[in-house]
Order: sequence, then structure tokens, then C-alpha cells
Amino acid sequence: MSARGLDESLAPDRRVRSRAVLATGNKAVYPGQGPCRIGPVVKRVVDARVMMFYHLTVLDDNRGDLFVPVEKARAIGVRLLMKKSEIPGLLAHLKKSAKTADTWKQRATDNLKLFTSGSPYDLAEVVASLTELGDTRSLTLGESVTLGRARRLLICEISEVMGETKAAVEEQIDYALNRQKTNEN
Repeated sequence: MSARGLDESLAPDRRVRSRAVLATGNKAVYPGQGPCRIGPVVKRVVDARVMMFYHLTVLDDNRGDLFVPVEKARAIGVRLLMKKSEIPGLLAHLKKSAKTADTWKQRATDNLKLFTSGSPYDLAEVVASLTELGDTRSLTLGESVTLGRARRLLICEISEVMGETKAAVEEQIDYALNRQKTNEN
């Protein structure tokens, strides 16, 4: 991954709707889990202290429930889904050539930072860089798992935003990635 990727991860356009209000019924993204529906805020007693939690239901095929402390949701990186108008820019981001670190260890560290940021642009960077690397040599098992997970999360969010099937979104992502390859040749 390039220094460009780390520096740009702090740019305001990469923090997709992070300041919007999380409210019951909205859809949000929990980093590493993907799109979720926000349920009611619930009270729980933790260490003899009453705390408020967002009840999130994961919208992926695996489903699942998450309880996120209200006061820590922003710090964790919970954000609303992207807007439809942001999708073309995200797909264009996939078309850009991505640079990767020379060693698997540095790539793993860089990708973990990008992955946990919660930004769809950072997920796109992981997908683009590992796909490009996989075209030139074999990925390690960890890189293959990271690529698969990043693709799945990106596909899930775009599918939710666009109201399209995951297969249709996957085709769009593959097209963007193949477009990058043909531009380099």
C-alpha cells in the first residue's frame, strides 16, 4: 500500500457521512461486519452501571446482532451507509492503480489499518491492491482471506445502497478492476 493511501484515509471525502445521526430504522455500517439496521437503543447494566447501546442487526447473509455503546459508536467507526451519488466515485477509486508494500507483513499491517477504518474507499483500496498483487503472484492465505472479506463488505454495502443484487454489484466491481488492468497494458 502506498503512503498516498494512508494520508488520503484522513481526507474528509473518505469519511462517508460519519457525522450523520444514527437513528432507529436507519442503515449503518459497522467496520468489519458490514451493513446493519439500527434497532432501538437499549439499556444494559454493565459492571453495576447502566449503559445505553445501539442494537444493530447485520444485514449480510450471516445475520447477527451487535450491541454498540452509544457513546463509543463514533469512535468505533459506525457510520450511515453511503449515498447513491457516492457509488460512482467509489467504483472509480477501484480503477486507480494501487501500490502495495514489498513484504507480506507490511501489507498485512497496512491492510488492517485500512480495513478497520470503516471507510468504503479504504476497503476499495484493499480490494484493488490485493487484486492487482494477485494478478502478478500468489497471495498468502491471509491476503486471500482479507481480499475476500473486503470484497464481501464492499459488495454488501453497494448492494444495500443501490438496491441491486450482490451478483450485479460484484460484476460492477469486477468490471472496474478489469478496467484498471486494461488501462495499465
